[in-house]
Parts: sequence; structure tokens; C-alpha cells
Amino acid sequence: MITIPEELDGLFVHSLNPGAVIDLETRNRHYRIEYLNGDEVCISGCPSLLDDSIKVQLQGSTPGRGELKPGFIGRGMRLVFSRPEDGLSVTTSEIVSIRLNVPSYAH
Repeated sequence: MITIPEELDGLFVHSLNPGAVIDLETRNRHYRIEYLNGDEVCISGCPSLLDDSIKVQLQGSTPGRGELKPGFIGRGMRLVFSRPEDGLSVTTSEIVSIRLNVPSYAH
């Protein structure tokens, strides 16, 4: 059985279980974000700023001009994350689609 990921308006990453994967589409790029724990995620999708997939600190999202919503990823907002090795803060273009893939574990 194939499960089609649910399209969301927004989510708090802290509500996810480790291993959950977010497919995030912005106006300019497609990102794959794997939730690790706390504010740590592995992200890929921006070849000029990211190696294949790197661990970053997810700060949250912002409406562009305004306050950051910590730990939140919302459609119509801009994702904000930073690379721990050099502290570079990245703000994406506007998020247009959020899909959540939750891994199913065999018992």
C-alpha cells in the first residue's frame, strides 16, 4: 500500500518523531528535511549552500517582515535555519507546499 503524504498549512517540528521527513517546496527550491531531535534536522536541496545533506539548526519560520515563530514551519512563510559549523543563517523564499512523510516502523 502506498501512502500519499498529507499536505499541511504548517507544523511545529517538536511535535514530530525522529525520522519524520518534510518535503518542503519554496518559490525557488525543493528541500528535504529529516527531523532528528529538538531543533536539529538534516536538510538537503540548496546546492550552493548545502552539501548533499547536512545537519542544521532549524530556527523556525517568519512571514518575511516580522517576528520569527520558533520551531514552526508555515506555508506562506520563509524557513530560517543555520549551519552549526560556521553560523551562517539562511532564510528561504516563501514556502508554497509542506508535505509530511512519517516513517512506519515494523514491529
